[in-house]
Amino acid sequence: MEDQSTHIFFFLALIMLPSGCSAVDTISANQEIKDGKATLVSKGEMFELGFFSPGKSKNRYLGIWYKKISYGTVVWVANRETPIADTSGLLKLSRQGNLVICSGGNPMIWLSNSTVSVWNNNPMMGVVVQLLDTGNLVVWNNNKMIWQNFDYPGDTHLPGMKFRKDLVTGLQWSMTSWKSPDDPL
Repeated sequence: MEDQSTHIFFFLALIMLPSGCSAVDTISANQEIKDGKATLVSKGEMFELGFFSPGKSKNRYLGIWYKKISYGTVVWVANRETPIADTSGLLKLSRQGNLVICSGGNPMIWLSNSTVSVWNNNPMMGVVVQLLDTGNLVVWNNNKMIWQNFDYPGDTHLPGMKFRKDLVTGLQWSMTSWKSPDDPL
């Protein structure tokens, strides 16, 4: 009987241990991605999201890049217009469904501005952000997409992105090139 209990204990312990081989592709509300501490990696390890400095720049940006192809091939940058001067940056997902980049004492460097505002006090049912194998960073609320980075393209067109114009709001989706290899603005 004791041997069986020991085997069950070790089996359960093995299942519950976090695997060093698996990457995290999703974070929940009020979880953080800290500069230099963590990244999101899509399930098939095609793309990675984290903080980076382009070229010779010392400025820090939150971006998505190809994980396996070549280092530094950035396909999307969140805070193009508001770089961070040090490594104090962090990304968090608010319970209202907005991605927020903070730095040092500044509570908001960049905000995703989700089109649907969400308020959910139930921690089991809430918003999550997920990096997909397409390079699309998606905010979900109860399995419904409420924001995606594909609506805010940078200088790289990825499969699944669409260029269009909203005839009601006048909002137009188009690509924006980098100023230089050191500056995504």
